[in-house]
Amino acid sequence: MNLSRRKKQALAVVVVILLGLSLLNATWLAPTPAGKPKLIAHRGVYHLYDKRAAFGRDTCTARFIRPPDHEVFENTIASIQMAAGLGGDMVEIDVAPTKDGKMVLFHDWTVDCRTNGKGETRDLTLAELKALDIGYGYTADGGKSFPLRGKGIGQIPTVEEALAALPSRPLLFNFKSKNPDEADQLFAILKASGRDYEKLGDAFYGGQRPVDRIRQLAPKNWAFNMKNEAKSCTKDYVLYGWTGIVPESCRNGVLVIPINYQRPMWGWPNRLIARMESVGAKIIVVGPHESGKSNEGLSDVHDLGKIPASYNGYIWVEDIWAIGPALRR
Repeated sequence: MNLSRRKKQALAVVVVILLGLSLLNATWLAPTPAGKPKLIAHRGVYHLYDKRAAFGRDTCTARFIRPPDHEVFENTIASIQMAAGLGGDMVEIDVAPTKDGKMVLFHDWTVDCRTNGKGETRDLTLAELKALDIGYGYTADGGKSFPLRGKGIGQIPTVEEALAALPSRPLLFNFKSKNPDEADQLFAILKASGRDYEKLGDAFYGGQRPVDRIRQLAPKNWAFNMKNEAKSCTKDYVLYGWTGIVPESCRNGVLVIPINYQRPMWGWPNRLIARMESVGAKIIVVGPHESGKSNEGLSDVHDLGKIPASYNGYIWVEDIWAIGPALRR
C-alpha cells in the first residue's frame, strides 16, 4: 500500500468519525423539548448596579447603583410580589438568622453597606433589624447624594412574611453562610407555615453544607451548590459531552450556560436538553461571562433573542422589570 493510499484511508476514517460525532450531537435529530423557559428573578426587583465597579462577593453594591427610577428594595415584600407579577416563575431571596432565633431576608453579611446600622446581620435581633433603613446607603454618584434614604425603614421581612406574600409561587432560598443549622431553621419555618413546599417547587442553593442538609430534610425539592456542583457539571460536559455520555457530575445536578458560551455545549439545545432530562439535571442560562466583572443573570432584553426558541429550562434574570414583560411578548 503506497503512502498516498494510506493517507486517503486515514482521511476517510477521520471523516467517518467526524460525521458520527456530528450526528451524535445533532440537535435536529433530538425530540423537541416540552414546556417553556422559566425565569428566576434574582433578588426579585432591585436596584441594578455597575457590575464592573462592584466586583467581588463582599463589595458594597449599594455604592454603585444606577440612578434609581423606583423605590423597591431587594429581599422585601414589595420586591418579591412585584417580581412575580412581572413574570418571575421563581423569586430568589437571601436568608439570614437573627440573634434572637428568627430568620429574615437580607443579602449582606453585615448591615454596614445598605443601612444606617452597624455590625453583622446575625448579631442583631429582629427588632433591631426592623428598625433599620435599608435605603440609607444607596448612591449613584459616588456618595454625593443618597436619594433613597428614609425610603426603606422597617422593610426587612421575616421568612414567614415572605411565605405569606407569595403563597402560590416557588421561592429560591439562598443560604449565605456555610452553617447547616440554617437549613434546619428554614425547614422548620416552612413546616410550621403549612406551606406545601414540595408541590410549589421551592428550591434551595448556597454553601455545600446547608445544601446537603436541606436535601436530607426536603429530598424531593431542588437543591444545588453553584460554586462546586454546577461548575463541575458544566466543565465536565464541555470536556467530554461530545461522546454522548452525560458526566456523573451532572446526575441530578445543574448545568450553567452563559449566554455568550452556547457553542461549546454539545448538542445544544435539543440534544443537550434531552441528555440532562435523562439524568434529572436542570439547565440555567445566565448572562454573559466576562472577566473582571461580576457575572450574574440577564439584564439586557436583547439577550433573550440569543436563546433558542425550543429552550425550556431556567433563565437567571437580574432585571425582571425588563426581561419578564419582554419574554411574554
